[in-house]
Amino acid sequence: MNQAKKNFSPPLLSDAQITEASRLFSMLAEPVRLRLLRSLMEEDLTVSELVENTGCKQANVSKHLSLLLAYGLVERTKEGTSSRYSITDPFLKKLCSMVCGRTEALAKIRLQLLSSR
Repeated sequence: MNQAKKNFSPPLLSDAQITEASRLFSMLAEPVRLRLLRSLMEEDLTVSELVENTGCKQANVSKHLSLLLAYGLVERTKEGTSSRYSITDPFLKKLCSMVCGRTEALAKIRLQLLSSR
C-alpha cells in the first residue's frame, strides 16, 4: 500500500455539510447582513430601529432581513403593526464573536508591523 493512501483520513465534513457551510458563509459574506446581525446581537429590533442603527435604507434592510429570515438566522415576532427581529441561533453570536475577535487581532498585528517600520 502506498504511503499517501495509508495516511489518508476521511474528511471531517460530508459533501452535503460542506455545501451547507458554504451557504451559511455566503449568507454572512454580505456587509449589510453583518451590520444587521451586529445590531441584533444586543437586542431584538424593528425594521425602523435597524435602519437607524445601520444607516441603510429601509428597502435594503427589509430585503436583507427577508434573506436572513428565509435562511433561518433570524425570526420575526409581530408587535401590533410592526415586527421585531431577533437572532434565532446562539451559535451565530459565537461565530460572529470569533470572527470579529480574529479580525481585531489581525488588525492589531498589522498595525504593530506598520509602526515598527
